[in-house]
Amino acid sequence: MEPFNREGGADRPRSAGDVSTGRVIVIGPYLRMRRGDGDAQTDSSVRDYEARIEEAAGLAGAIDLTVVESVVAPISQIRPATYLGKGKVEEINGLVASDKVELVVMDCALSPIQQRNLEKAWSTKVLDRTGLILEIFGRRAKTKEGALQVELAHLNYQRSRLVRSWTHLERQRGGFGFMGGPGETQIEADRRLIGDRITRLENELKKVQATRRLHRAGRQRVPYRVVALVGYTNAGKSTLFNRLTRADVQAADMLFATLDPTLRALNLPHGGKAMLSDTVGFISNLPTQLVAAFRATLEEVLEADIILHVRDISHEDAEAQERDVEGVLRQLGIDPDADGGQRIIEVWNKIDRFDPEERDNLRNIAARRPPERPCFLVSAVTGEGIDALLTAIEDRLAAKRATLQLSIDAADGAGISWLHRNAEVLNKELNGERFDMTVRVDETKRDIVVSRFAAVPHEA
Repeated sequence: MEPFNREGGADRPRSAGDVSTGRVIVIGPYLRMRRGDGDAQTDSSVRDYEARIEEAAGLAGAIDLTVVESVVAPISQIRPATYLGKGKVEEINGLVASDKVELVVMDCALSPIQQRNLEKAWSTKVLDRTGLILEIFGRRAKTKEGALQVELAHLNYQRSRLVRSWTHLERQRGGFGFMGGPGETQIEADRRLIGDRITRLENELKKVQATRRLHRAGRQRVPYRVVALVGYTNAGKSTLFNRLTRADVQAADMLFATLDPTLRALNLPHGGKAMLSDTVGFISNLPTQLVAAFRATLEEVLEADIILHVRDISHEDAEAQERDVEGVLRQLGIDPDADGGQRIIEVWNKIDRFDPEERDNLRNIAARRPPERPCFLVSAVTGEGIDALLTAIEDRLAAKRATLQLSIDAADGAGISWLHRNAEVLNKELNGERFDMTVRVDETKRDIVVSRFAAVPHEA
């Protein structure tokens, strides 16, 4: 992914792939907000800045960087040249020199010029939040699809870093004699190379999308509905996924422990089945390049019948994380409030971290929520609350399906087999030479069951 890097000192193009393990300072340059009385305050009212800098340090630690210091640097305005003010730049320069820092992580989005100027001022590498997340994704992607998506996002990011990066080089080539044009600059050549690679990656990802559509079409021919897990990174989605499906997906107490999507069968309490999808975790200020690149993966969320929004309810910033996840869902075209929120089930995870009194308080809060927007308190580690969650999933899926009664000749093996493959058999009793059955079936197959088996609506 780095055919475009050439020797050129501090001005060479940068990419997320430039990061190596080493000593790091994490800087949180958070804008101050203004109160009505004119006094400045840090934007802790939007999101606690201590939690933000802790998260940024966690991102750096997720790729084995050694964070020697984390510094919150409140600013009143963004400086076009260096993002930070002159005094703060000099202060951090002293920290870089005294701590022998190899990399400075800025928990914000830097323009290419700001990144270049800070690298010159501090004589060290500088990486912004987007570049750091891309680096994590690049290291965690295991499947071919994940690698394609990361590389596409990486190249789109790298292309913007080429601005004025090659001014130290001469023109690459010119025309004939005095009539020739000025030729093609190195930056233009590299932009073309990157553009060509991006086009190839986009075409490969279109094939991935087509394959996923075929898989979804195959699942729609059987009575399996899709339930997707979404949530802030490190909310415990993969641990919950393993608990619900008895799978062994990697689950660790770190940011972005799971990147590649996974599908497993989910067994429901009354014998029904659904497909459970584990997706990449969301995060505040998720780079737009990643949202676009991972759209093929996140199509599982778009097509899901039910979305489980998993929240780390023990996190001090849980409410802000909830808003961030809902913001990403809206970016994907999913309105959390559509249809009265019936498509989304909130899961408050990690209740094992609370003492009994705190759990009772959480249950009281949950009980006061509107009936159409319930939440379920669970511990993916201990299994507490899992049965109630599974029942809620089954009930929510059942609301979209028809329950029918029928009687079928016990000798009709083909018909009985068809029902087991294409419907959820809730009850089956042998009366003489016939089976009396109660089945739950998707609306798309309702008419087939009614006409073929003379089924009638089930009377509760």
